[in-house]
Amino acid sequence: MARIDEQIENEFEEELELEEPKLYKVILLNDDYTSMDFVIIILTQVFHQSSEKATAVMYKIHETGSGLCGVYTYEIAETKISQVHTLAKEHQFPLRATMEEE
Repeated sequence: MARIDEQIENEFEEELELEEPKLYKVILLNDDYTSMDFVIIILTQVFHQSSEKATAVMYKIHETGSGLCGVYTYEIAETKISQVHTLAKEHQFPLRATMEEE
């Protein structure tokens, strides 16, 4: 009986091997209209960055055209992008965010 239990246990262990979910980078894109202050608000409220980090990321976006906001699973990245677009639209800014697989 113990051998049957071991076989069943081994079969379940093989079936339960889980893969880590893919991660996606959320990137804010620079534009000529969105204010720097609004970008910092987005980075602190949506991405929960400190003021210092948000300021550094905002300057990177301004200088290079884009900046990394965070790395998340697909669903969370999608939600963050949606939040950015909704807030930008509410405040009449054209701010855009994208995601790419890490």
